[in-house]
Amino acid sequence: KLKVHFIDNTDPEGMDRVMQTLKDRLNSTLVLVTTKSGGTPETRNGMLEVKHFYEQMGLDFASHAIAVTMQGSKMDQYAMQEHWLAEFSMFDWVGGRTSEMSAVGLLPAALQGIDIRAMLAGAAEMDEATRVANLKNNPAALLALAWYQSGNGKGEKDMVILPYKDSLLLFSRYLQQLIMESLGKERDLDGNVVHQGIAVYGNKGSTDQHAYVQQLRDGVANFFVTFLEVLEDRKGPSMEVEPGATAGDFLNGFLKGTREALFENGRDSVTITVPTVNPRIIGALIALYERTVGLYASLVNINAYHQPGVEAGKKAAASVLDLQRQVMQVVQATGQPLDLGAIAEKVGVPNRIEAIYHIVRHLEANNRGIVVEGDRAKPASLTVSSK
Repeated sequence: KLKVHFIDNTDPEGMDRVMQTLKDRLNSTLVLVTTKSGGTPETRNGMLEVKHFYEQMGLDFASHAIAVTMQGSKMDQYAMQEHWLAEFSMFDWVGGRTSEMSAVGLLPAALQGIDIRAMLAGAAEMDEATRVANLKNNPAALLALAWYQSGNGKGEKDMVILPYKDSLLLFSRYLQQLIMESLGKERDLDGNVVHQGIAVYGNKGSTDQHAYVQQLRDGVANFFVTFLEVLEDRKGPSMEVEPGATAGDFLNGFLKGTREALFENGRDSVTITVPTVNPRIIGALIALYERTVGLYASLVNINAYHQPGVEAGKKAAASVLDLQRQVMQVVQATGQPLDLGAIAEKVGVPNRIEAIYHIVRHLEANNRGIVVEGDRAKPASLTVSSK
């Protein structure tokens, strides 16, 4: 079993924290770089930062690196040119949010000692169960119809995920991406503007019912709850924390009590019960929600498998970085202090003064050769020059 560390953000401080943790073990550390296209900035930046850290430590990064990517992608080409240790392929039709049962999810799971064959078996069983034509016997169809009914087919209510098990802590975050990226769409398949989607948030019970339940019971009724119940408390017997009651009995009581309190006040909820948490069950849960998302998308006539909003965000980020390069060129070439309006005029974007303010503020904070002078509370008074 290998201990896993993640770099999933382009936050320099976060990357430093991970690499300092691994500093004395880099020589025995395997690096998995997962990116379908090789062009995702977060993954590329993380790979370059980790490679730089290996080189600073006098280690050969390529002999520790494995790529999980699409054949012919930028990452595929880079890994071959650099002679990386190995590569695992993924199909171009597999999106990140539906990739858990591909090499993307199975490889790191296997390295942690998780039984991936059991995961696949559970997913296969659920896949078969969710192909049943009789809707009353199809769990994904029932769940999709519950979402539709609760939100009137328009996503009018948020989905609150409360798994009552520590090992399912991250399940709500997984579902947040799977559901919101799949169903949050401006247009339907006929091109009509529909603004579909279901907002998803949550954490775990019973811990976070202290944070949520007051509003869920007595506040705005703009949600429905999904309770995830696990019947098995632990492997082996439990002591009694009170006469006739174990800690697991309390957890079960909190779930049932919370559900009853919400029901008494007319609040919607769905309960999914599993016997235990193991690889087979996790595989089944992932398959259940993947199929449910697809069925719900069919009900509301949208494409669950593209993400134009995400692509728009990436393009906007690229335009900011391009503007930053132009601002740096203008400031360095001028050789004298300029106010924000003057920089905007010289760059040719007089309507982007606020963006330029944010850029120079960030550059100065990171000692990138920019000096900002003036009253920070009055951006119009600021002048910018190069060091």
